[in-house]
Amino acid sequence: MKIITRLAINVFTLYIVEYVVPGFKLSGIWSATVAAIVIGIANTFIRPILQIITLPISIITFGLFALLINVSLLYGASLLVPGFEIENFLTAIIASIALSLVSWFLARLAKD
Repeated sequence: MKIITRLAINVFTLYIVEYVVPGFKLSGIWSATVAAIVIGIANTFIRPILQIITLPISIITFGLFALLINVSLLYGASLLVPGFEIENFLTAIIASIALSLVSWFLARLAKD
């Protein structure tokens, strides 16, 4: 049940970010659901490995490189999922920050 709630929060978050960030496009509910699943899998399995490998660079840049890892994973998900498009890398940066903030906020609301 918890995984379905988290998936619903992530899909809703993607729709909020689509509304707020120009250049961030979803073609429908199925593309949003698949995008949420792909982003979740990437954040669960790929991001920790990349963060361990790039830890020295992240320390030197005070964590900014960790943001680039998140942006790259989001942009990569847009390349894999049909119907999920991010126009350019700047849009991916803005969308990544917005996605993190909205997801955090909605997850906090769901806990209470």
